[in-house]
Amino acid sequence: MQIGDKLFDFNLKATDGKNYSNYTFADRNALLIIVSCNHCPYALAYWNRIVKLWERFEEDNLAVIIINGNDAEQYPDDSFDNMIKLEKQYIKGKFQYLHDPTQEVVSKLGAVRTPEAFLFNSKRELVYKGAIDNSWENENAVTNVYLEDAIEYTLDGLEVDYPEIPAVGCSIKWKK
Repeated sequence: MQIGDKLFDFNLKATDGKNYSNYTFADRNALLIIVSCNHCPYALAYWNRIVKLWERFEEDNLAVIIINGNDAEQYPDDSFDNMIKLEKQYIKGKFQYLHDPTQEVVSKLGAVRTPEAFLFNSKRELVYKGAIDNSWENENAVTNVYLEDAIEYTLDGLEVDYPEIPAVGCSIKWKK
């Protein structure tokens, strides 16, 4: 997806057993989709930060969903059962962790890394994509909070200064 593109229709099962679509969050001022997974060290380093982002912006009507589209046959750690375990460890029902076993949604997003953020405004136009911040290894060493800034601008109805920052992380594990 390119900046300005409209979010497409999707419908995926979450770790709570329910299905969620792009319409589930129609009442939210912004929608953050993060493509992530269970096993990548980069992705694991960001789970607590993603929860903190949700906690900070939930009252401002931000919806957050995480989508795992990695091929669980090649990478069993990314199975749906392991997603449920990870959800219980980090998310604890705060937002949804969705499974994309066909990889259709992560492919349409244009995701290439885990984690990779896709932020949509109230009109569901893509306004930011890419990195969460500039220090995956050490949260205390972060000096640029790219995604947090993009969320603040979007919720304030402003244009994001830097709409694309290349994501750093593991490659998506595509089906053969």
